[in-house]
Amino acid sequence: MQDMSTQASNPSVNSDKESSATVMATAQPSRLKYLSLGVLVVQTTSLVLTMRYSRTLKEDGPRYLASSAVVSAEILKIFTCTLLVLMENNYSVRAMALLLKEEIVNKPMETMKLAVPAGIYTLQNNLLYVALSNLDAATYQVTYQLKILTTALFSVSMLGKKLGLYQWLSLLLLMAGVTLVQWPSESAGEQKVLTAGSQLVGVVAVLMACMSSGFAGVYFEKILKETKQSVWVRNIQLGLFSFVFGFIGMMVYDGRSVTQSGMFQGYNAITCTVVALQAVGGLVVAVVIKYADNILKGFATSVSIILSTLISYFLLNDFNPTSLFFLGAVLVIAATFLYSYKGKPASSTFKV
Repeated sequence: MQDMSTQASNPSVNSDKESSATVMATAQPSRLKYLSLGVLVVQTTSLVLTMRYSRTLKEDGPRYLASSAVVSAEILKIFTCTLLVLMENNYSVRAMALLLKEEIVNKPMETMKLAVPAGIYTLQNNLLYVALSNLDAATYQVTYQLKILTTALFSVSMLGKKLGLYQWLSLLLLMAGVTLVQWPSESAGEQKVLTAGSQLVGVVAVLMACMSSGFAGVYFEKILKETKQSVWVRNIQLGLFSFVFGFIGMMVYDGRSVTQSGMFQGYNAITCTVVALQAVGGLVVAVVIKYADNILKGFATSVSIILSTLISYFLLNDFNPTSLFFLGAVLVIAATFLYSYKGKPASSTFKV
């Protein structure tokens, strides 16, 4: 009783406890913010480099099927999201089953809305394998930032969002930067001629991926804002459709190879790493959007571009930088920061 009365009569003690509790509460989200950004940098850079390495690695046996890797990534994503939903329901299998039945089975129209972005995401994931089979990691990373432009345009047309002056300027910088990155240089003229066909295929694949990423991302954001479902439940729905579309695509285009050598032909440690990184990519972005602001997310993208360029040049030896590339890369990085300046970007999606 004496201690309690002493604390009551001494407001400084209570004030100190409240301030320390506030500091601890503030510090935890801050740590999560930078931790999630660090994970995003590692995931993005690792995915691009390992995917590029896996598609150019010379092997004795058959190379793994890109369509198979897409299907495997969706299976792993569904499994991961199911575990997260189980955690949200205090590890009660029954509660999780009732929730999934209520949100997926008993709401067929809501579930069917995810078929559109799922089909587009499946196409996009296959296009990324095509792009990285024909482009070096650095060029791919910079060019793929055009998804900022497509996302912004779809956000304006589909969500009615308004872009500020800084956003429009950043989009102009972005287009200029990507143009410089793709601009042929005389010093690399002979190499460009030899690989002109594959270079064109890679660029077209990236551009199509940017278009699909922009539309599907904004469409998915619109669905998320219209409902109060868990992000992980929505990703399970998305993953189920993506698995179906991916499996159909695999059997249509690679059915003979699957029948002869199996779905997991050519799989090794690198392939499994690519599948795992692709599966967790959208989940990592969801965490980043929750705990970090868009300026820091842009910083993470810029760091990923720089790391991909350095590793592609020094370790993979498949990239010869030019002055135009560096100028274009600087413009793309500057555009990423400028787009996030003074206010949030036009879109905050949960899948890349």
